[in-house]
Amino acid sequence: MNAAFDVLIIGGGPIGLACALEAKRAGLNYIIIEKGCVTNSLYNYPLYMTFFSTSERLEIGNVPFVSINPKPTRPEALEYYRRVATSHQLNIRLFEEVEQVIPNAGEYTITTSKATYHTRHVVIATGFYDIPNLMQIPGENLPKVTHYYKDPHFYATQDVVVIGAANSAVDAALETYRKGARVTMVIKQSGIGSRVKYWVKPDIENRIKEGSIKAYFHSTLQAIREREVDIVTPDGTVTIPNDFVIAMTGYQPNFHLLEKAGIALSDDNIKMPAYNPITMETNMPRIYLAGVVCGGMNTHVWFIENSREHAGKIIAHIKGSA
Repeated sequence: MNAAFDVLIIGGGPIGLACALEAKRAGLNYIIIEKGCVTNSLYNYPLYMTFFSTSERLEIGNVPFVSINPKPTRPEALEYYRRVATSHQLNIRLFEEVEQVIPNAGEYTITTSKATYHTRHVVIATGFYDIPNLMQIPGENLPKVTHYYKDPHFYATQDVVVIGAANSAVDAALETYRKGARVTMVIKQSGIGSRVKYWVKPDIENRIKEGSIKAYFHSTLQAIREREVDIVTPDGTVTIPNDFVIAMTGYQPNFHLLEKAGIALSDDNIKMPAYNPITMETNMPRIYLAGVVCGGMNTHVWFIENSREHAGKIIAHIKGSA
């Protein structure tokens, strides 16, 4: 395939879909390229996850999102975004990964794992959930270690270590504990994260206080072996039995793709990409950013509810400069 488009959107998550809806309404010839399934990141969320946001704050393109409870679940979100994509017949290519974004005589050539495209404008809405932050410790590559948590049933009756104290770690610890796992949390900080969902925070703190879940604070995992792990605590190194490690150490955007596209990143640890917050255009002409990717390593800054507006800003600027 060798096709030309007004707008090529990289990423088929909620914000990528929102950009496509705006482009379609503006009469632009567009395409979405997604390396996985529709809303691939949401698909990889834990099976029983409940969103912090209410359903109306997760809506895109003025399409109503109706859920049973005020805060929708992962299955409800998948159903909603899938129906948005199919009912609006959005032009989306799935299971196709973008490999290169190359400037070419006033436009861009996009090469993927399956095809080559030409486009006047590029929107990068790739999120941040695909590349985990590694611990860089011995044994991290063992099969029993995962940076993605899905279903608690898998861990029943096992010795499980959960790394972290944010929402993902807390959910994994509570759910696996309630399915019969013997859970130990390893937490760098002095307590559970301040941004943990308000209806969950007392639960995890009470389970730790009563001893149902063991927690080592001001501690880090030092090494992982087949049947045990070493934990560095304020009182010294502790070795405990272990069957599985769930490392909820966070994730990062695909900085490699941004750099290959020529987008400037800040020199500090945040790696903030350069873009105009009014138009969302980067330092590369006609390449735009949308969604969580705008925050660099500050992945807690942008969510669906506060980055939906990026779609309107981008398409308005494209139409205004056409």
